[in-house]
Amino acid sequence: MARRERTGKLGAARLARLLKRYGAPADEAVVVGPGVGLDAAAVAVEKGKLVLASDPVTYASEEIGTYAVHVNANDIFVSGAEPCWFLADILLPPDRGGQAERVFAQIHRACTELGIALIGGHTEITPDLPRPIVAGFMVGRAGGEGVLTAAGVRPGDAVVLTRGVAIEGTAVLAREFEGRLLAHFPKALVGRSKRFLKSPGLSVGREARIALRHEVHAMHDPTEGGLLNGLWEMSQASGLEMHLDLERVAVFPETAALCGHFGLDPLRLLASGALLIASPSRAAAGLLAALAAAGIGASVIASARKGPPGVHWRGGSLTGPVIDEMLKVLA
Repeated sequence: MARRERTGKLGAARLARLLKRYGAPADEAVVVGPGVGLDAAAVAVEKGKLVLASDPVTYASEEIGTYAVHVNANDIFVSGAEPCWFLADILLPPDRGGQAERVFAQIHRACTELGIALIGGHTEITPDLPRPIVAGFMVGRAGGEGVLTAAGVRPGDAVVLTRGVAIEGTAVLAREFEGRLLAHFPKALVGRSKRFLKSPGLSVGREARIALRHEVHAMHDPTEGGLLNGLWEMSQASGLEMHLDLERVAVFPETAALCGHFGLDPLRLLASGALLIASPSRAAAGLLAALAAAGIGASVIASARKGPPGVHWRGGSLTGPVIDEMLKVLA
């Protein structure tokens, strides 16, 4: 039986030990790093721009620290910046306090892979919390002339989708419902689905860096609400219509199998790991070739046109935000 811990902040000695093991490595830009009793971090910046993003992770529990780093880093990557510093608020139920070190270790590993420093945050045992929550805050540095946003799409742009839909959703389903799925699917299929967290993976850093070497007007990472919500958000931010070709949208066999089992629409399911790139139609071929040369699958799935915000496809349309399909099985 899991030990029920006192609620409130994590004990000072325990927090100090975790920060010593998993906190930021030596970095001359970090003026104030994580520490017991410290309320804020400080980073010295000489030139360029700071890009700031925050996102909580509430759906996943097994690898919640990994998800938290990647979804926040992706928000920085799509702005054309490089993620540098991460802060995390880790909230744990009273019977899951022992998970603290595992979450710290996951955050540390993901930050190390991406070259990010964990510089602060907050950790506590929270009463009446049914599952762990990690609220992340990522700080990045941008050089160059400007910062990309989802509002930058222009009429006539081609919208490129990398990899495929519902990568994150596939991994969450396989990890949260492994036992249930093994009663219906081969172990190999469930195992591959669990590994979607690593391969294809959740980070869009490589493809974002490639896109920045070409002519692009906007980038966006579809997350909650899936591909359709990602396109809707770009449409709303840019004040344009999106016309989607469903036949060009890549759906992994594992994703199709798991979504079919649970009765979920893969186009409306957690989609971290994919990147939407708006590029002039004349430049799209060169971008696709560069992505292919790097081993990253991609295709033009939509076009932007003048008109009221909305996403349209043969037989359907969307004129408002999407509720994520994951809520149907986690509710």
